[in-house]
Amino acid sequence: MDRVPIELETFHHVYNRGTEKRDVFLSIKDYELFLKYLYLLNDREIESPSRLIKSQGEDAEKDVDHAPLVAIVAYCLMPNHFHLLLYEIYEGGISKFMQRLGTAYTMYFNEKNERSGSLFQGCFKSKLITDEEYLLNIIDYIHLNPCEIRRNITRQEVLEKYKYSSAQYYQYMNRSSKILNLKVLDEYTEIPKDYFGWLEDQDDFSAVTPLLIDQNPKYRYLG
Repeated sequence: MDRVPIELETFHHVYNRGTEKRDVFLSIKDYELFLKYLYLLNDREIESPSRLIKSQGEDAEKDVDHAPLVAIVAYCLMPNHFHLLLYEIYEGGISKFMQRLGTAYTMYFNEKNERSGSLFQGCFKSKLITDEEYLLNIIDYIHLNPCEIRRNITRQEVLEKYKYSSAQYYQYMNRSSKILNLKVLDEYTEIPKDYFGWLEDQDDFSAVTPLLIDQNPKYRYLG
């Protein structure tokens, strides 16, 4: 596994996919619960995910003394994998957060589907973002995952309807999100005002190929 030590105040493209490339999100409820876990498990005060699994995230609206382990900058959930862009704000935060997330969701998924064993392909994979100029490219790549090049449909039309990524928060900056922390981007990059319009022209990811899960730099379908 390609892993480098995770240092404070660094960005990491983090991802994992289902074992044997199996689907890990089978219903709307699966997607929605994973999103709740992104918020609930990103808290230094929580020691065990067991309570959250039993409640299935029903206390997601609780906002008491939330002390994040990481800043979640972008995310996208796809049927058999997920992408996150994380910023380390607490020492060991990314590793602890991802361990919790994988454990909690696997326990929920296995109980719901009467299965046992691993759900994801081992430990999460991460790539350190080493150059600020690549940061927006990584964000774009993550958000373009649901888009397939087709005639008579724009990427904006796809992303306007896709609920399981952070793309809409980038387009409509007036929307608030419990999951995201975009303030950490302020000194590193600027998000285009018409973000969906910007994405229509983003096709070449060859410069950031080493930082991507898909090592084919030609954009067709990013999965």
